Amino acid sequence: MLKKLFSKKIETRAVEIYSPLDGEAIPLEEVPDPVFAQKMMGDGLAIIPKNGKVVSPINGKVVQIFPTKHAVGLVSEEGLEILIHIGLETVELNGEGFEVEVNAGETVKVGDPLINVDLDYLEQKHKEIVTPIIITNMLDKVGDLEYVKKNNIVTRGDIIMKCRVKAI
Repeated sequence: MLKKLFSKKIETRAVEIYSPLDGEAIPLEEVPDPVFAQKMMGDGLAIIPKNGKVVSPINGKVVQIFPTKHAVGLVSEEGLEILIHIGLETVELNGEGFEVEVNAGETVKVGDPLINVDLDYLEQKHKEIVTPIIITNMLDKVGDLEYVKKNNIVTRGDIIMKCRVKAI
């Protein structure tokens, strides 16, 4: 009887995370910001974008659009929390160069437009354009994480990560 109690299996579900950008996928460790590189906010990867169209990497809901428009928080149907942080130190631009296409509370599907960003403007303002895609609730929800695209060219809609999400 105790064996059954202590050997309870945690049910998981496979979840795919798709690229929200066209560009080059790199490991988080290569992001020139210690908060991301040391995975203080969670695990994931980053993309050096080649254009400024940012789309949803999951089916789920928009939970937060930062007032400075540089980041968006999403939650997948399975409860996976995703942060897309466009560029580094872009909070200092106070929304300049960003055009938001969704509102908090909206339901999104993979590929739905989220934000358009003027990458040339960011570079003129001497901001890094590298964009971390972070799973912020790794410890609570994720059983394991596999990088499908790392150090590789990605197109919006390519699978970049797969993970096993603990059942809600």
